[in-house]
Amino acid sequence: MTTIHLSSTGFLINSVSIQFPISINTLKESLNDNYRTTKRKSNTIFTWDDLGLLAYSKNGECIESLTLELQLDTYSFCPKHKFSGAFYFNDQEITNYYKTNKEERVQLFKDDDSGALVLNTICAWFSVNEEETIKAIEVSAYQPYVRWQGIPDDKYSIKPLDEEEITFVDFGFKLSIIEELMYMKGLLEPKFDIYEFADWYRERKIDIDEEGYEPIAEVVQYFKDLPIPKRLATEITDIYQDGGNDIYMNLSPFSGGGEDDWDMETAVDAKQFPNLKKATLCYAKDCVYDEFEKMGIDAESL
Repeated sequence: MTTIHLSSTGFLINSVSIQFPISINTLKESLNDNYRTTKRKSNTIFTWDDLGLLAYSKNGECIESLTLELQLDTYSFCPKHKFSGAFYFNDQEITNYYKTNKEERVQLFKDDDSGALVLNTICAWFSVNEEETIKAIEVSAYQPYVRWQGIPDDKYSIKPLDEEEITFVDFGFKLSIIEELMYMKGLLEPKFDIYEFADWYRERKIDIDEEGYEPIAEVVQYFKDLPIPKRLATEITDIYQDGGNDIYMNLSPFSGGGEDDWDMETAVDAKQFPNLKKATLCYAKDCVYDEFEKMGIDAESL
């Protein structure tokens, strides 16, 4: 019977000490060499049919994760038998009592309902089916989640321009220009994504699910500070406000477009855009329409 131990002293498979990434020769020593190989585009899978085990490798040599299959599946690479061995976490046999005793499972995970047990540099992740019985246990090296990992450090840093920039009087007008240049024409980068920005931002954790019903202060400030090159002014031929515009969905994704925080209060900034001929508005004070018309710009309500 295959016996796997994860404890403070290490990770053992049948008394053989294991470290990730695991060489296939180490698994042969700790298990057996009675496995089959499935090569796919993104990885190679080693399957021990008799033991109910899967091993995943990106390069076909080093194993990044080991999966104990406790429920048969239909994929061709899946084992033909379920894992019938034992998995111990800190000397507690987890395989069976996790799938049969929900109260003990809750106590085991305590405040962590992610389905993972972490010890030292190893993580055991539990997959559960609709009946709340265990489907599989995946064991791999533990990689702590870093919110901003993979996003360049300067992705949303405001950088001063080395060229002349547009000075705006009205923030609502500026937002309409950003919509055109950033989201419609792709001329203003980076294209702002509120979810990526929240992951990138390090001063505090921005909880979009909780805060996304109102304008998020740091996002508003980002767009206030964002410089727009004056050379792009000629690219604007019309502006179109709609509650579903990308700019508004990134300012307040769950507001439903019902905010008046970015109403245009004046159209004076239009003088800086020589090719602007039309404005379709839904966030604007009444006086703004008259100002546009006086400048020869067709203005209508959405």
